[in-house]
Amino acid sequence: MTQAELRLCSLLLRENFGEIVEKVGNSLLRTGPRPLRLLVGDTGLLPDQVKKALCVLLQHGLARYEPQPRGAVEYEARGERVLRILRYPRYIYTAKTLYGDPGELLVEELLLHGHLPMSSAVARVADRLTETMEDGKSMDLSEVSATFVRLADTHFIQRCAAPPAAPPEAQAKDRFVVPRLGLVGKGKRRHSCDEEEEGEHKAKRQKQEGGSSEPPPDDGIYWQVNLERFHQHFRDQALVSAVASRMDQTSSEVVRTMLRMSEVTTASGASHTQPLSSNEIFRSLPAGYNISKAVLDQYLALLADDPLEFVGKSGDSGGGTYTVNLHKALVSLATATLESIVEERFGSRCARIFRLLLRKKHLEQKQVEDFAMIPAKEAKDMLYRMLSENLVALQEIPKTPDHAPSRTFYLYTVNVMAAARMLLHRCYKSVANLMERRHHEMRENKRLLEKSQRVEAILASMQATGAEAAQLHEVEEMITGPERQQLENLKRNVNKMDASENQVDETIFMLEAFIESTMKRP
Repeated sequence: MTQAELRLCSLLLRENFGEIVEKVGNSLLRTGPRPLRLLVGDTGLLPDQVKKALCVLLQHGLARYEPQPRGAVEYEARGERVLRILRYPRYIYTAKTLYGDPGELLVEELLLHGHLPMSSAVARVADRLTETMEDGKSMDLSEVSATFVRLADTHFIQRCAAPPAAPPEAQAKDRFVVPRLGLVGKGKRRHSCDEEEEGEHKAKRQKQEGGSSEPPPDDGIYWQVNLERFHQHFRDQALVSAVASRMDQTSSEVVRTMLRMSEVTTASGASHTQPLSSNEIFRSLPAGYNISKAVLDQYLALLADDPLEFVGKSGDSGGGTYTVNLHKALVSLATATLESIVEERFGSRCARIFRLLLRKKHLEQKQVEDFAMIPAKEAKDMLYRMLSENLVALQEIPKTPDHAPSRTFYLYTVNVMAAARMLLHRCYKSVANLMERRHHEMRENKRLLEKSQRVEAILASMQATGAEAAQLHEVEEMITGPERQQLENLKRNVNKMDASENQVDETIFMLEAFIESTMKRP
């Protein structure tokens, strides 16, 4: 991993799990697989602290372990999985968009705990939804359970891997099979602190007496969020948006239908979807789209003839069979991202030269000046600026073996893969800077934030006891006007930084998807 990635991983671990887990995670990320004994020596922590930190990392899938021939166990951090923590808000928001509040909370609970049995996740979500409902109303467990089944059917959640002894085909087949639990009942509201403590004592006493309560029917079957499936959904959404902006809404709906038909059958790393006949696509179009079969065929022909080649024709059976070329789509989206970054940083003229090099592949400086219609001095300056930033490369082609400059062609070109890697590195750096700035802002205003929380707690307790408006106003006055202004500025700045982190992550996702797709190609 690069230094920027290590720094970002370190910040994410500290923000979500605390300093002890960050120390252990950092040690594993920097040194590779290690046994417990070396980890204790490297971190300077107590063995018990290291064990607990490893438990947290393993629970959340941020580390893995491998038994060695001599009986020792080596632990290894999963850096790429740690970086996915940055995308948690997007996973949760997507679940809410697709499956409403129960879907949002189910995904949130699974991400929060690493993995959970179905019965436990459903009960927790039902309780949380009941808390938000009016008095006398509660959430049915069966309703949350139905959402859980839908998430599993569409592969957004999956079972945790079976023990290594189980055959691989059994593991793959059972990944999305939901156990039949027949959960009935309603969500419960949280009681007062005294009642909660009494319940805890009761549970502990039962445990000590031999555990009279029987285990749930799905005991030992744990579920986790399938991040690959979410990434597939993000990629599809980006592709549909690109088609809508290039052509029109109907074209994007045709592509969306094709992707939806093959979303479960297409592997996450596939370069194109399964072939679909135009008759199948016509039958699967949403009910609101009243277009005839002939019009659909015209749209498919237009998409197949488009220079970007998002959709390709693979045969003539069933009215013509079509596939969505996922790799070419990712290349186009990544290239568009690079172009927009060049335009934002260096201006429209540099972007014109960049697009020209992408299209023509290799050009001499004189050719760049002529094709881009930019004066020689300006073109030279722009090319060197982009060259110094590693956005364009210079290739030497000598006419003679001695590589004499007077007898050598100097061609400018764009290495899309290298440029994407460089920009990805910069994006990681940007997110780490944003996180550190946010932590700095919170530290600087720590005293004010604590005061604000205390005042809010006092107000909440007074409102619960039915205090008068004059008393409430008096408590509110504890925060002065300038302090209130400072709090508003802090909130606005933190919200801006949060939004920026999410926007940078969208760029990270697009560049990572392109690099991964290119690496997988033969």
